[in-house]
Amino acid sequence: MSGTPAYSVRVAGDPADLEACRAVRKEVFVREQGVPEDLEYDEHDAGAVHVLAVREDGVPLGTGRLLFGAAAAERTGGDPAVGSLGRLAVAREARGLGVGVALVRAIEEAARARGLTAVDLHAQTQALGFYERLGYAAYGPEELEAGIPHRSMRRSL
Repeated sequence: MSGTPAYSVRVAGDPADLEACRAVRKEVFVREQGVPEDLEYDEHDAGAVHVLAVREDGVPLGTGRLLFGAAAAERTGGDPAVGSLGRLAVAREARGLGVGVALVRAIEEAARARGLTAVDLHAQTQALGFYERLGYAAYGPEELEAGIPHRSMRRSL
């Protein structure tokens, strides 16, 4: 992989990081996938743990978030030991570089650090294979979110 820029993943810790997360989500979900902006950003963003992948030159490559506690309850069946992974987005130019895997693992680590025993997510059906390779198992029926088919998935930590 020579010539591939190096990147790092970190918990978004300051306003600039959070704005970078927001920008990646806007590019991927709003512009590419047509998700309405008022659905993409919600009341859970403020209390979520956001992770950010950044190229060594500072360009944001990807993001995701972890909901836990009451914020996760509506997505996890109310189990306080289960977190909710969501808003995983990787910029087009960074796809295939392992950024998505690194973001998922960083979110799982943040979940473990909070004492959670499992992580749920709602995967776009076209991404089921990606999450299955990371140990997630689908359950329940397919549902539409923002007009896009999704399935619930869970992985024990």
